[in-house]
This record gives sequence, C-alpha cells and structure tokens, in this order.
Amino acid sequence: MRIRLIPLATAVLCLPLFALAPAAEARAGMGSSLGSRGSRTWSAPPRTSVTPSWTRPMDRSMTPRTPSYGTAEPSMGSGFNRPAFGGGMRPPFAARHPFLTSLAGGFLGAGLFGMLSGHGFFGGFSGGGSFFGFIFQALLVALLINFIIKLWRRSSSTNNGPTTGFTPANGGASPFPNQPQATPAQDVTLTPEDYQSFQQLLLNVQAAWSAQDMASLQRMATPEMVSYFNNQLSELTSRGARNIVSQVRFIRGDLAEAWREGNITYASVALQYSAVDVTTDSMGTVLDGSKTEPQTITELWTFLRADGRGNWILSAIQQAG
Repeated sequence: MRIRLIPLATAVLCLPLFALAPAAEARAGMGSSLGSRGSRTWSAPPRTSVTPSWTRPMDRSMTPRTPSYGTAEPSMGSGFNRPAFGGGMRPPFAARHPFLTSLAGGFLGAGLFGMLSGHGFFGGFSGGGSFFGFIFQALLVALLINFIIKLWRRSSSTNNGPTTGFTPANGGASPFPNQPQATPAQDVTLTPEDYQSFQQLLLNVQAAWSAQDMASLQRMATPEMVSYFNNQLSELTSRGARNIVSQVRFIRGDLAEAWREGNITYASVALQYSAVDVTTDSMGTVLDGSKTEPQTITELWTFLRADGRGNWILSAIQQAG
C-alpha cells in the first residue's frame, strides 16, 4: 500500500509546478529569433532601456554567418562547400603529378633497399657493382631530378595569376563570389513617423497572424519572414490547433540601432507590449495560454525600407533575455 501511494504523492507535489509553468509562446514568431538584419544579422544589437540584458541570437536566418573580419563565409547547411585546397590555391605538385612523384619515390626506395641489403645505393636496381653501371644509373637519376625541377618551377610560375575567376576588390574578396560582401553601413536618424509605423506594424502583424491572413503578411514582411510564418501556421494547423493574439497594446519602445546599407535602411527597435496569447483546438478548448489573462512580451523587431520608395516591413524578430 505504501509503495502505491508514492507515485500519487509525487503527482500531487508536482501539481504546483505545472500550475506555475509559463504559457507556451505561440504568437507571431512563436517565441523564436528569426530573420535577417543585413550585415548585422549575426551581431548582437546594442542594449536598450527596454532590453537591458541581452538579445537572443538568430535561431533561423537565410543570411550566411560572417566572421569578425567581415569576409563572407558559408555557414553549416548553406549549400557551399570549401575547396579541398583553399580558395585560390592550387593543389601541391604531388597531387597534380602522382605518376612522376611515384616514379621518383620508386628510385629512392630502390636505392635505400640496395643500401640496406648490402649492394650499395644502386644495388636495388641491378645488383651489379661495376663503375660504369654506377655512372649510368647516376645520370638517369640526375636527368629525372632535373626534369621534375623544371616541371615544378613551371607550375609555380602559374600560381601567381588569378585562379578564382574574379578580381579582388579593396585588397581582397571572398573566395565565394556568390556570397554577399560586407557593405559599409551608415547610421541614420529616424523620425516620429517612423516610430508610429513600427507600432502600427506590431499591431497589424499580430492581427494578420491571428487571422492566418498570408496575403496581408506578404505586404508587411520580407519573403523570408513570410516563409517562417507560413511554416509555423502550417505546423499549428497540422496539430488541429489555432493561435489567437488579441488585445495587443503597445507599452513602450526604444531604438537599438538604425543604419543604411546601399539603398536599404534598417532599424532594430526594442518593443514591449501586452497581449492575450491563447492556442485552442478546433472545438475552442484551450491548449496553451489564456483567453482572458494578458502577458507582457519584450522582443526586438527589425524593419527595413528601400530608400525613396516603399514602406517599412518586418525583416526579423529576436527574443529578449
């Protein structure tokens, strides 16, 4: 009887823990860090009064990772493979001329075998010890070595020319010409109208997400973000669930950074807002969240705009720590 009561007591003690468990994050983005921030995608955004601690790096992005020195480099799963001998380097002579290398190795190996067996350095070839045989074999080896040296010098002289198919710029370029090159960024100043656009996009994106209105999302977000939203909504539908984000109320915001790359302007803004975030099944039964209790959410949203045309659109969402 005592043994049977142990699992029951354990379950009772765990009930408060389940009651205190936070509601699942199923709003637009589903609590993940997604999207791109131009050349700053993999750089930590500056801290703000709204996000004083840290911002979680991207969980998913179509922008390749770039090392600290600014040269584009392929990331895991980006579809680019490193060349076997580096960007513009040619393979060594032994790799390009295996027959000659093997032949020279054969001469050397035979000579060493002759020395070890007591027949002299060239005894491995003929076993004879005559003086003329020695001279003849020495001439053959000398001619072979001279031929190999000439080939090596000829191949070395061709290594000085470009081999990657493109001309380096500004002292060097990426060995992967299809990768985006780092663009000098310029800080920009935003207007009050820009901040109003960010607040309105926050409300409109959440409304379109709740209505599963992909056409509206396509007008308010980049194709990359729309693809993430579409995958997340499809995942909910496959589980027979639906997420509704309602009563969205903007609380406060703070600019992390705004910059321009070419003709594209980026703005990363820390947003704090409250919303009722609930996930239900097809019958309206609550699976996660609450239909009445709002929760406070803090995220970093990045927007972009083509200078001179178009409106601000969403390009990334990152979670705040």
